[in-house]
Amino acid sequence: MKTPNFGPYHIRKWFLQIDDTLATESGALADGAPLRRIVIAAALHNPYAGRFEADLSAFIGPSPMLGEEFGRRIAAAAAGQAIESYGKACLVGIDGEYEHGNALLTNPAANPVRAALGGGKAWVPSTGKRGGPGTAIDVPLAHKDALYVRSHYDTVTVSFPDAPNRDELLVIWAFATRGRLQARLGGLKASEIKGQDGLV
Repeated sequence: MKTPNFGPYHIRKWFLQIDDTLATESGALADGAPLRRIVIAAALHNPYAGRFEADLSAFIGPSPMLGEEFGRRIAAAAAGQAIESYGKACLVGIDGEYEHGNALLTNPAANPVRAALGGGKAWVPSTGKRGGPGTAIDVPLAHKDALYVRSHYDTVTVSFPDAPNRDELLVIWAFATRGRLQARLGGLKASEIKGQDGLV
């Protein structure tokens, strides 16, 4: 067991990735502000690596503190810009189970992130898998207040050159300040969300 350094968790490393898109793939300039996408990830020791544990509640129980730290970090990285979409993922080292990563993506960990963004009515799109250092993973994005806003469907592909180790897992959150540049597929617009149930 690694020595805890964040509540009951042992976090080896935090990651931050930011990209700003100013034009589409064909060169059309942004229709408004550039698209900023932010990825924050934590490499944690997996205490269940190499064994089966039927009850993961001891892992899930303190996870709101992880959500609060992700919330603090996204507020700092956004630098005053409003966040419009989000997504989450886990990448579990090969001695662990996919379930171990999912344990830290449930509502107890996610709700503090929503709170840090000023709320989020829609469920958070999620994915995950097992792999070693350098494994690429696609993190889905969708509008934080209404899932069916087509302009905000997006994906951020990330990899981490030194994580996860065999006995680690990565908790990954991705965020965006707007929808895709020059989105033109119709449907519900972000400007039409107010007053709607985000889960419709």
